[in-house]
Parts: sequence; C-alpha cells; structure tokens
Amino acid sequence: MDVQQIDEIRAFNRFYTRQIGLLSEGLHKSTFSLTEARVLFELDSSGAQIVGKLAATLELDPAYLSRILTRFKKAGLVTLTTDPNDRRVRIVELTQAGHATYVTLQTAARDEVATLIKPLSPNQRNALSQAMQSIQEILEPNFIEPAKQRQHPVIIRDHQPGDLGWIVQRHGALYATEYQWDTTFEGMVAEIAAKFLTKHDPRREGCWIALYDGKPVGSVMLVCESDQVAKLRLLFVEPDARGLGIGRYLVDHCIAFARRARYQQIVLWTNANLHAARHIYEKAGFALLTEEPHHSFGHDLIGQHWKLDL
Repeated sequence: MDVQQIDEIRAFNRFYTRQIGLLSEGLHKSTFSLTEARVLFELDSSGAQIVGKLAATLELDPAYLSRILTRFKKAGLVTLTTDPNDRRVRIVELTQAGHATYVTLQTAARDEVATLIKPLSPNQRNALSQAMQSIQEILEPNFIEPAKQRQHPVIIRDHQPGDLGWIVQRHGALYATEYQWDTTFEGMVAEIAAKFLTKHDPRREGCWIALYDGKPVGSVMLVCESDQVAKLRLLFVEPDARGLGIGRYLVDHCIAFARRARYQQIVLWTNANLHAARHIYEKAGFALLTEEPHHSFGHDLIGQHWKLDL
C-alpha cells in the first residue's frame, strides 16, 4: 500500500475537519458534540426508536449512548419510556423542544456551509459537490441505498424564483379540491405572496419550501406584524406527502427563525375545519385565543386566532 497516498488522505482529513469546525468544543457553536448532533438527527429523521437499535444504527457503545440520552432527558429534549410488552426495552423519542433544538442546529450547520462555499463560483460549487459524492461512492458504494430504503430526509430550503407562483397555484387547486373554496381564496394567497415578494425583510421574514425525495411538497411563511410579533402564513403540505411530519418540520423551522430574529410572539389565523393544521399548531405549543364566524371563499366558516409566546 502506498504510504504517500495514506498520508495525503490523512492530510485531507485534517484539513476538512478544520474547515467544517469539527475541532471546536461545540458543533456549530452549540453545546453539542458531533456524536450528540448525530443522535438528534437520527431521532428527528426516523422518529421514536428502540434505544438498542439506535446504538446499533449509529455504531455507538450502548453505555455511551445511554449517557447521552440521560443528558438529553434532563434537558427536556427526549422522552425515555419502557415498552409495555417487554420492560427490558426502552424507547426514545424527541420532545417538541428536541425537534426545535435540532432545527436550530440544522440551520446553523447550513449557514456555516453556505458561508464556506459563498466565495465559490457555481461551477466550483458543482465540482466540489461532485467530488464529495465521488469520495462517498468510492469508499462506501452502498452508503446511499439504506437511506433510500427508509424514509427520505425532509429538506427545508429558502424560497427561490418561481416558488411563490407555485405556492399560489397549489393553494388554489388544493383548497378547491379538498374544501370547495372558490377563487377568492387563491386571490388572497396571491396578494400575500405579492406583498412578501415586494416588501419582505430577509432578516426578519422568510418563506420556506419543504423538499421530499427532491420534490417540493409544502411551504410556510413568516412575516413581520410588529417589532415583537411575527405572523405565520401559508402553511400547506401536498396530499401525497402527508403523514411524514413535514408540516411539523415547517412550523418548527418558523419558530426557530422567529427566535433568532428576536420576536417575542408568533400569531396566526386559520379556520376550524382545517383539522390537520390545527393539530400541528397545538403540538407546537400555540394557544387558541379567539374564534369568530365569517363567510369567506364561498362558505360559512369559523375563523381562529392562535398565538405562541417565544
């Protein structure tokens, strides 16, 4: 075996770990180690898991993983329960605070990578991405396949040109099909989108698209109501992507962004017949403030105002 090649690979490893901050005391300027962040990722992407299976998946010493989960439990990030059918089996699941913590960590990681590649040209970025894929495929050809066999990860990205038009079109079509709402609803969504595009402050407002298996499957928007209050708008998930937790991911992303933007509260308006959305808001900690009947979009509806104190 060529010693020079071995030393070149080791040199690259030292260079790359320094570039992405793995030598820092906390990953992405957080209190979490690389291993702890990976545990959070696995629980966020795969849901509740048997502790023993999680240790095997991550190839971690069970005692080491147990110490990590004990710390997470004390911090309110996970719950640890016993399987009622086998008391020897423990099940771990992220709490709402755990999901929010992971979203914050994920956002910080993406921001660091974005800063790293910002000086590069589009061609250089493509070359870098392809080189990394080549390294992965050469060292472990089957690495990608297990990820395809299980649930695809949900990716949340900032809106891009054309996304707002897609949001308007999908809202109009979906609500007409599922609730028989008329075109005045699509008009309202178009007004919200147009105002966002022409006047939004990217430091305090955002619109995000959820991708699943590389396809856009949902959206959410956060806009400024006042210096201390943000408003959540236009949450939706495509029918064939429901049940995967995508709505929750989008709302969690909004909450994490609002906290970083120093808002004190998030408010939203919805209708009582949108049961899935209401369930997401409740799970995220929103409280129902008021209800009022109104006639909109061709129907008699019950409007609801919700809020979340940050």
